[in-house]
Amino acid sequence: MAITSSNNTINKLTNLELSIQISLNGLSFCILERNTNTITNLKQISFEKKLNPLELLDQLKGIFNSEHALQTNFSKVHVIHDNDLSTLVPKSLFNDVALADYLKFNSKILKSDFITYDHIALNDSICVYVPYININNYLYDKYGEFTFMHISCILIESILQLEKNSESTKFYVNVSLNHIELIIVDKSKLLFYNTFEYVTKEDFIYYILFTAEQLNLNPEVFNLVFIGDINKDDEFYKITYRYVRHVEFGNRNDVFKYSELPKSKYSNFALIKSF
Repeated sequence: MAITSSNNTINKLTNLELSIQISLNGLSFCILERNTNTITNLKQISFEKKLNPLELLDQLKGIFNSEHALQTNFSKVHVIHDNDLSTLVPKSLFNDVALADYLKFNSKILKSDFITYDHIALNDSICVYVPYININNYLYDKYGEFTFMHISCILIESILQLEKNSESTKFYVNVSLNHIELIIVDKSKLLFYNTFEYVTKEDFIYYILFTAEQLNLNPEVFNLVFIGDINKDDEFYKITYRYVRHVEFGNRNDVFKYSELPKSKYSNFALIKSF
């Protein structure tokens, strides 16, 4: 989805692109210098508690005022809305006058919520979601035109692309602070997507094993692939390895150069894949 402006041309004078991923638990951003294909800035900021959208806007304003790297002009701005207010609809069944109906069964939405959608080409489906419209309005005032997407669109398209020749079942777990996205691909086809909040490691493994059970997937057989904010020293990795036989870490397979390397080849997965 794009928000455009006919009178904001100053951004076009630079070769810098900004991608920013925003959730109620924190945000991350990176800056790509397109001429040299180099990511020059990459930063992740976690909040002390889960905020509401109004608190999130106040926090965002403070970050934009204090982060020098964000106080510039960009040729392109990409915004990723990271929340649980989304659902997938097969394109063949989609009707754009029924957006609220698609969401109301699995998300808590308000009558005042702005609902939009994006097409996931590789899956021939539609992602219906609620962006943080107050955040969009703030960024529009600051930068002019930009594009925005839901995190699920980027994760699903990127993983389907990575697994386009796969003949096995891959159980991807994208790990963020206090929530995970589960993306399951079977023989290069999307089998499942959902997001869950967790607090303890017991919550974490419960959602993985419960999802596997519902889909009749054997933890002794399928390959679980971690992406995002996790490593082998985490309690979340250790408890997963106790119950799932085949656990590995993913790879963005990106082609960028970096002024400062990311934590790993699988961290900041959606953020970097948004370029």
